[in-house]
Amino acid sequence: MSNTEINIEVPARVCLFGDHQDYLGLPVIAAAIDRFMSLTAQPIAEKQFEIHLPQIGQKRIISLDQVIEHMPANDYFLSGIKLFQDKKIFFKQGYRVTITSDIPINAGVSSSSALVVGWIRFLLSIQFQISYPSDKTVGKMAHQAEVLHFNQPGGIMDQYTIAQRGMLFIETLTGNCVALPKSIKNLIVAESGIEKRTLKVLQKAKYHALEAINQVQSSYPEFDLHSSTVEDYYQYKNELSGELLPYWYATIHNYSITLEAKKLLEEPNPDIQKLGDLMNQHQHILQSYIKNTPSEMQNQIDAAIRSGALGAKVIGSGGGGCILALTEPQTKKQVIQAFLDAGCIKVYPIEIV
Repeated sequence: MSNTEINIEVPARVCLFGDHQDYLGLPVIAAAIDRFMSLTAQPIAEKQFEIHLPQIGQKRIISLDQVIEHMPANDYFLSGIKLFQDKKIFFKQGYRVTITSDIPINAGVSSSSALVVGWIRFLLSIQFQISYPSDKTVGKMAHQAEVLHFNQPGGIMDQYTIAQRGMLFIETLTGNCVALPKSIKNLIVAESGIEKRTLKVLQKAKYHALEAINQVQSSYPEFDLHSSTVEDYYQYKNELSGELLPYWYATIHNYSITLEAKKLLEEPNPDIQKLGDLMNQHQHILQSYIKNTPSEMQNQIDAAIRSGALGAKVIGSGGGGCILALTEPQTKKQVIQAFLDAGCIKVYPIEIV
């Protein structure tokens, strides 16, 4: 029996630009941040994974002799193991695994994806039949275990960002990732205190956006979303019904904002005033067109802007969860206080890792 203890640390992530774009095959800009899920594993004699989640008072036993065929929805421990079983890789050594985290749960910063990436890294570290893959491949495996296996509506942003770290421009259609300089400082995360409604928000937004794109392409087969510009919104908007028009607006304009933000972020000293303005434009679309921002969260965002934040937006799918704000050094403390005064339950500076 091996006596080696295994320690794995996995970050949370924030989406800066491109929310509700990854499931359309459009690019996103996301970053790993300094909130972490930690996994510690010690070998045991029993042929099982004994998983302890002390922060929520849960314990889980998974027999290593279990051949996984069916599993409950969103059981990422089993779906991760099944990835290996499908490759005819079975585990022989048991471990006692303890998982702790300071990542807010169900809040838009990818606590579930951090768990899956950490679990995949653990399983890779204890098998000897395949060489340890690249970080990008780890993200791909985590996406298979979390999203594809359960037919969820999300894209690859969460798993790819968490596995590769840093700030990434992710071309979600191809999976190509471009590392951007980690030059942004003075970022803040505010936990709104409102539980996120990921699947409900994603399913509605994804359905309407895809329907809008399909409706345009049915009349204009030559239309290519990936070479679209803001002018295309006006050129084709008469093809769409009233219900689909806001999602068409969001798709085209968010894409344009993301590309503009990428140009700024490629610079060693980006103009944070312009970045903040783009962030606010993005949030306006999320609130007014995709309608993913509860009024309480928008009030919290407005309070931060009034107190000096250059930009602020809902993180991820929305419907609740966390807010990301960009500030200047001299306004950071007052923006944090403004969030708290507006009802946020926790607010803290973050760094890109």
